[in-house]
Order: sequence, then C-alpha cells, then structure tokens
Amino acid sequence: MTLDPRTPVLVGAGQSLHRASGLDDALDPVALMALAAQEAIADAGLASLEAVDSIRVVGLLSWRYGNAPEVLGARLGLASTEFAYTTMGGNSPQTLVNSTALAIQAGELEVALLSGGEAWRTRMRARKQGVELDWERSPDGSVPRVLGEDLVMNHPSEIARQIVMPVQVYPMFETAIRAAAGRSPEDHLVRISELWSRFSQVAAANPNAWIREAKSAEEIRTVGPDNRMVGLPYAKYMNSNNDVDMGAALLMMSVGTAQRLGVPEDRWVFPYSGTDCHEHQFVSNRWSFHETPAIELGGKLALELAGLGIDDVDLVDLYSCFPAAVQLGAQSLGLDIERQLTLTGGLPFAGGPWNNYVMHAIATMMGALRDRPGARGLVWANGGYTTKHAFGVYSTTPPAQPFRHAYPQDQIDAMPRRELAPPDEAAGPTTIEAYTVMHSREGLPERAIVTCLLADGRRAWGDSVDPAVTAAMCEGEWVGRAIELDAEGTLHLV
Repeated sequence: MTLDPRTPVLVGAGQSLHRASGLDDALDPVALMALAAQEAIADAGLASLEAVDSIRVVGLLSWRYGNAPEVLGARLGLASTEFAYTTMGGNSPQTLVNSTALAIQAGELEVALLSGGEAWRTRMRARKQGVELDWERSPDGSVPRVLGEDLVMNHPSEIARQIVMPVQVYPMFETAIRAAAGRSPEDHLVRISELWSRFSQVAAANPNAWIREAKSAEEIRTVGPDNRMVGLPYAKYMNSNNDVDMGAALLMMSVGTAQRLGVPEDRWVFPYSGTDCHEHQFVSNRWSFHETPAIELGGKLALELAGLGIDDVDLVDLYSCFPAAVQLGAQSLGLDIERQLTLTGGLPFAGGPWNNYVMHAIATMMGALRDRPGARGLVWANGGYTTKHAFGVYSTTPPAQPFRHAYPQDQIDAMPRRELAPPDEAAGPTTIEAYTVMHSREGLPERAIVTCLLADGRRAWGDSVDPAVTAAMCEGEWVGRAIELDAEGTLHLV
C-alpha cells in the first residue's frame, strides 16, 4: 500500500540509566536525555541528525533548567526551530506522542525529538550531603513553549488536611478495590504481591530496568528491614521507585521524511490512535475509589479509533506506580490481571523517573513490536491519582487510516460525582469507604486516613494520629466499619 507522506511514525528509541558512585561522576537530567537521544538517532539507522523541527521535553522535577529542551539541543549540537516542555504528570509522554503525531499529520512538523529524564537519585544524595549542585541552566529569559493540560490536582480540603501524596491516596484505592471484590485483607495481599512478583520478573529480564532482581510474592508482601511498611497495605516494594537516574528519547517524523532520510522500514512503528482525558479533577469528587470510568472510556475509544478491540491487543504496558493503578487499569480496559501487563517491569522495579516512566514504556514497546511484526500494542499512561490518562495504540503494520485522536472529556464530566462535606457537616456516626494507615520510617503506624460516605451520599475525609486508633486499624478489614467523625474531622472508633 502507498502511505500518505504525512503519516506520523516513530523511527528511533533510546534509554539511559546511570549508577553514579558519588556526586563527581553523576550526570544531570539533560545528560541522561542526551545519551538516550543519541541512542534513538542511532536506533533509527541514522549516523547523525543535524536539525529537527521541535525538541520536546517531559516536565521534570530534579533540576530547573529554565528551558530544558534548549539545553538538550545545545548538548547534542542539534538545531531546532521550536523548544517545548510539557506540563506535569505521568500521562505526559503518551500525550506528547499524541500531540506530536497530530502536528506531523497536519504538516506543522516533519521531525521531532521527544525526551525526558530525571536524576532524582543524585539530587537526593546531594541534598543529604548538603551539596549545592551547579548543573547548567538556560540563558535568562529563555522560555519553552508549554504543551499539555495543566490540571490542579488537589481539592482545597485535601490540601488543608495534608492528603496530597500518592503514597497516601493509592493505598486507599487498594482498600476500596479489595472490599468491592469481597476479598479478605490476607487473600488480597497475596493477590497483589503475586502481581508485583510477575512485574519484578519482567524487570529482571529488561536490560534498561533499574532493579534487575526477580522477587518472590512472599518477599514483596513481607515487611522487613529492607521492605518497611509505608501506607497500609503497601510495603516499600509496592511503591513507585523514583530513586533513579534515567533518561529516554523517541525520534518521530513523517513517513515522507523517514523515506527521504533513508530510515529503514524495519525501524518504523506507527501510532494508530490516541486519546487523552481525566477523571473528575479531585479525588474528593470521584464517584467511587474502586472504579475509573475515564480509563474505561478513554481506552475503549483509543482502540475503536484504531479499529480494534481489547482482544486484538498483543502487547500491553499499564501504568504501574502502585498495584491499585494496575488493577484499576486492567479492570477498566477488560484485561485479565493474570496476563502480562508490563513490558518494562513497572515503576517499582524498572524505575519510576517521575513523569517520564511512560517514555521508557513506549521505547520498550517499540522494540517488542519490531520483534513481533504485525503485533498490536496498547500503552496506558497515568498522572496524579489515576487522574489524567493518555492512551496509545501502536503497530509496525502501516495503518489503514490516518492517525486518529479524541478527547472525550465532556462525556466524563457528565458522569456521576460526589460532593465533599465540610468537617462540621460530616460530624457524627458514619461508615468507612476507604482507608490507609501511614507508617513512620521506623515502621510505626502514625496516621490513619479515611474517606466516609454520609447518608446523603456526600463524601467526608477523616484522620487520626491516636496510637490506639492507628494500631487497631492495622488489623482486619475496616471498609464498611462504623466510626464517628468529630467537627474537626478527627475519626473516633466506636
């Protein structure tokens, strides 16, 4: 078949990781990106690349460059007419592929370099040693173009109650998922530890994974010196691992340019379709903690736009910051939890470089699809608290139709939502909907956090630092249990 020269295609992928022995031999995030970008150019079969239309970098946390894509271009000696930087969120790499594919298809771009990187391990080492890093910054006044939707993630009441960390919220999703499935805490812990063991086995075989050590389910669920409890029911191994120095890059262009540059067709991976959407903006307003309707709609639509159903997908990478995310993704997409749901090994084992994990997933997907010509791949990216979603469908087989994209936010916004009751209106007896108990670094339960559903259908937050409460809530199932909230939102056992 003759392809439209405007068809977007991924032609190169690169990944880097650097295990510095100290600060002197450490690499800054752009250096990690540059290594990955050079690998992506070589992966496309190109000896070099002198210019691109756009250098696009995923928003990063370990250093403020001012204009990170401009710094990257200078490091690579690569000219570009545009420098762009995404908003924050783990959905950003897939969203970036979606928006770049649309721009190439529309004739706005011919060649784009997408990259991201974090040196959080080094940044934390420097902080611990009291060392001020002197990494490069862009010239004053140099500002990149901003790409993506900048979404406020926390309701004012969540901020006031200091419920703002993913390590607090995802365990609450987990308890809600467990209760909705009717499993005991013990049985459910076995289930998710077995899921995570399978992920660790994939990471062990992934040369680009940070932790290449297969762990047994028992190791993952057993609390010990190296696996302290963080937020019940998650011990450390079940949490995303951002203590990494990693980079990734993708080279994307039009088919016409790929042909002109002589990129071999066996390097081509086509994005078929993509969608972007988000759940109700604040966790406080979600209808339930064990359902993600935006994943269901966004994923189904991405597949429909590609002319596929979920059973037509051969390779899958689901966002995997915590076990709850994988379960919500699989449930919403109609995927069996027993099948392979990661290509990398996931954020706890392959590495969770903040917003950029999914660029590693897409790079790995490209290699897997090249190894299985004609196979179809699905990537789900997630930002926030399973809040922002991006989907991509990929294959080495040329698409029968142009790249298609949808943003079904109006349908999601019309879905049922809950109002949040202020503490003084929630005071009195109520029932726990979801909960966690946060633990200190010494492994002691120090704060219980709950959401409750009131008789009028509204949701209310509660918490307690009472040692008797936190200890009691570490035993048995507390979803569905009666408690009392006082006018300040402190929970009391009854």
